[in-house]
Amino acid sequence: MLWIMRFSGFFSAAMMMIVLFPTLQSFPPIESSLKFSFRKAPPFRNADQCNYPTFGKLGVCDPSVVHVAITLDVEYLRGSIAAVHSILLHSKCPENVFFHFLVSETTLETLVRSIFPKLNFESYYFDPEKVRGLISSSVRHELEQPLNYARNYLADLLEPCVRRVIYLDSDLVLVDDITKLWSTSLGKKTIGAPEYCHTNFTKYFTGYFWSKPRFSGLFSRRNTCYFNTGVMVIDLSKWRRFGYTRRIEKWMEIQKTSPSRIYELGSLPPFLLVFAGHVAAIEHRWNQHGLGGDNVRGSCRDLHAGPVSLLHWSGSGKPWLRLDSKQPCPLDSLWAPYDLYGHGSYFFLL
Repeated sequence: MLWIMRFSGFFSAAMMMIVLFPTLQSFPPIESSLKFSFRKAPPFRNADQCNYPTFGKLGVCDPSVVHVAITLDVEYLRGSIAAVHSILLHSKCPENVFFHFLVSETTLETLVRSIFPKLNFESYYFDPEKVRGLISSSVRHELEQPLNYARNYLADLLEPCVRRVIYLDSDLVLVDDITKLWSTSLGKKTIGAPEYCHTNFTKYFTGYFWSKPRFSGLFSRRNTCYFNTGVMVIDLSKWRRFGYTRRIEKWMEIQKTSPSRIYELGSLPPFLLVFAGHVAAIEHRWNQHGLGGDNVRGSCRDLHAGPVSLLHWSGSGKPWLRLDSKQPCPLDSLWAPYDLYGHGSYFFLL
């Protein structure tokens, strides 16, 4: 098992602050002279029973590929690397997993290649200006970052031959084979995700929203349940056919032009407005979410009852920050074995 490395000295502390909190920097990351390091991941090989690439060499359009999309930025870089590591570690056929990294900083590709030399991946630049004018203020600054909205544009960013993709947030790890999630049937639905029908659905929208029949009436004929957008299986062919990107954008435009706000919490409500009640339900084991605590205090949480295939630190508390501060929650120790950050073989200059 790979356990988290401790930082030492003033330089390391200052370095960590710059890496994890880019808003403290006076210049964009690429112009800084500071550097940080990741250890190289161990090699991963397919089991004998795996189906090997159809065309001899794995490519993005190969039908044997499991497609996974993750955002990659400096602030959540450590979490993204741990997520990739966990997927490879628990996959029976890791060489058949193809990663699609959504980035707003193009220099990160070199870093990924140094940590995972044999990784199958492409990076896709997402222009922050595409959504900056559509984003409303939220309860947490992190939820206002443009890259949070890149998932809305997967159908446009990824190659047309990619017909299905698993989207994952950067603050999670898998403890099961991702192929099981990939094989989930969506039926006639466009997206699949674990649903939580006991959650108070009304709290995701404002009183103004519920007071206007033209808004609230949207849910009158739906069996609406909350779902977390940090883990989704998406049928990109249907998404493209029915133009869901534009549907989400329209709700973001309504939020900006309405006399009063219709929702509060970042990128989630537009997804609920478009898809709630039209989601293929996936087992809860694939998103044990909320481990980061609530969106204000970051309090510790326990696991939900039942089996676990994916641990998700959604909420304000992130395991790498709490571990480094020596104030971890009990479950943060489950994230630590996948962390590759620390003094290692590769130094990345920012």
